Amino acid sequence: MSTTDAKQQKRAKFQNVYTDIRNELIEHMRTENMPQEAIKWYQRNLDYNVPGGKLNRGMSVVDSVEILRGRPLSDDEYFKAALLGWLIEFLQAFFLVSDDIMDASVTRRGQPCWYRVDGVGNIAINDSFMLEGAIYHLLKKYFRSEPYYIHLLELFHETSYQTEMGQLVDLITAPEDHVDLNRFSIQKHAFIVQYKTAYYSFYLSVALAMRVCGVPESYTLNGKTIEPYKVALSILLPLGEYFQIQDDFLDYYGTPEQIGKVGTDIVDNKCSWCINIALSVVTPEQRQILDENYGRKDAAKEARVKALYEEIGLPGRYFAYEEDAYQRLTSLINDIPEPEPGTDGGFLRGDVFTSFLNKIYKRTK
Repeated sequence: MSTTDAKQQKRAKFQNVYTDIRNELIEHMRTENMPQEAIKWYQRNLDYNVPGGKLNRGMSVVDSVEILRGRPLSDDEYFKAALLGWLIEFLQAFFLVSDDIMDASVTRRGQPCWYRVDGVGNIAINDSFMLEGAIYHLLKKYFRSEPYYIHLLELFHETSYQTEMGQLVDLITAPEDHVDLNRFSIQKHAFIVQYKTAYYSFYLSVALAMRVCGVPESYTLNGKTIEPYKVALSILLPLGEYFQIQDDFLDYYGTPEQIGKVGTDIVDNKCSWCINIALSVVTPEQRQILDENYGRKDAAKEARVKALYEEIGLPGRYFAYEEDAYQRLTSLINDIPEPEPGTDGGFLRGDVFTSFLNKIYKRTK
């Protein structure tokens, strides 16, 4: 079987679990005596907003459980890992539906944003709440008897709160209708990235897998005391930051054919890595160019900002950053003591993080 076929089979298996989850949620609506038109609306909300993304966050839970177990998963182990993966996709859908309203976005995943679909409008606000509520209904149904149930609840609640903190700082730092580059800083960018992206896109997947596999708060291995959740955070937050900086750079540097969309960070006044690096090195004359051209809905002004990025050597600065980030992350991963081969759960394994790093290193889309 080719690598492409194996990936497609893996994705198809994961997607089949969504169908089971969706049917369970619809059946729950029936037991609550919801009117048929409300049930139909809810199913449309689920199918429109949950399964259409890349599914990397969700499938990473399954990958991480398999690595931590060190063996193939039983059917029950697979279902529970995939279910938790889908709950991250539900969390993502909750964030995106509400975020699109806040940003007045037009399209998402190649189709109109949910609130822009005929007849939806502000009902999308409640729909986003229902996407979030489904997470806790499913956690209770499938995990309430597990000893790690409270840890799963805390992870989803804490990660949601952290993401919302990041969203707040992002919204008040870079409103589309008011450009003020004095509000930007590389430190503020780092906070936004860690809180808005890294916690739920990277740490959550691995932490959920660790809880399912019985990884404790601390243990001793080869004479060394390990605090695995702190170790995971110390790797996954900078990994998430690296991922977002890649996104920021590709928004400016990548072609639409390459990245599958037209980059809009410059015209949308985004507090991206690119503008913050530029602000840290420009001359007063170049700063004036940025003040006059950044965040404007004008193709010529956008082109002037891009030209200035070239003048300061932004691509070279990015590639140097990427190599440094890769080396730092590799060093952190290599410092994790490995358990004996064949050990089933209970320990942190460096391969969990190598799997993430290899997926994103030098990515071009």
